[in-house]
Amino acid sequence: MSFVDYLPPGISIDDLIVVVSALSSLSVVLLVWYALAPADRGAKRARMLSEQRKAMKAGIAGPVRRQNKERAASTSFMHDVVNKLQLLKSTHAEKTAIKLLRAGWRDKDALVYYLFFKLLLPFVLGGVAVVATFVFDAYDLDLTRKMAVCVGAVVLGAYLPDLIIKNQTHKRRDKLSKSVPDALDLMVICAEAGLSLDATLSRVSGEMENTDPELAEELSLTSLELGFLPDRRKALSNLGLRTDLSVLRSLTNTLMQSERYGTPLASSLRVMASESRDERIMKAEEKAARLPAMLTVPMIIFIMPPLFVVLIGPAVISTIDALRGI
Repeated sequence: MSFVDYLPPGISIDDLIVVVSALSSLSVVLLVWYALAPADRGAKRARMLSEQRKAMKAGIAGPVRRQNKERAASTSFMHDVVNKLQLLKSTHAEKTAIKLLRAGWRDKDALVYYLFFKLLLPFVLGGVAVVATFVFDAYDLDLTRKMAVCVGAVVLGAYLPDLIIKNQTHKRRDKLSKSVPDALDLMVICAEAGLSLDATLSRVSGEMENTDPELAEELSLTSLELGFLPDRRKALSNLGLRTDLSVLRSLTNTLMQSERYGTPLASSLRVMASESRDERIMKAEEKAARLPAMLTVPMIIFIMPPLFVVLIGPAVISTIDALRGI
């Protein structure tokens, strides 16, 4: 059987070549555009923080976004659909807003986009599956398999936004955890130099903006909230809520105790920096300890057969020659 026999009915090899050529051209254009486009992440982050500063001045502070009915009435189609179905008033929307914050999506319309695609994707993917299996009869499946494909497409559409958020949250959490020890060291230096907490967070975020933009963004936002929120404890607790890291929650507790009781901040930060570095070293040692077990299967598959050939091969050849001579 040739490759053409595996194509769905109604699709020829010429159609496949056209589609592959179009996708290849689009990929080349996108790669060239991304390579030549100027990557100014600092300006984008500064613009976003400026917008958040204006929102805080207007009284819109905290991790959960408030909905303005007059503004929502004049927004786009996504806002209209979400507002008519009253999806923003559910408890699931509040939990999702926190998940979006932890994933780094702090845009004012991120929750609306999530709810819209969460509602739309099951119908879109399910409709595509129905058209592909029942209308075009792709791959000539029986009725049970067609129904299974359609149900699977609907389930995938329902859970796909959550999977994307979960994946992005894990990636961002790993980046934040790797940057915390360096940030604590810089905070110790700033605290020993006599800077206030607001100035310390602002200075550390400025120093880490190019190397660790995720943590720099969180510290900069915390510095802004300390200046605008009436309750400084709320601003510090928001940092732990947005990041969901144990070390940053411990940092916020230490900072709140320092704010409340006047305890020396530099010594506490120094202890936390040492503990954070020890924890990172322990994680590295744990990964190194797992390495021999992970390399066992590749070693057996790729190293042992060539080794056997090199060691036993000459003896086997000599034995064959000797048997032929006999």
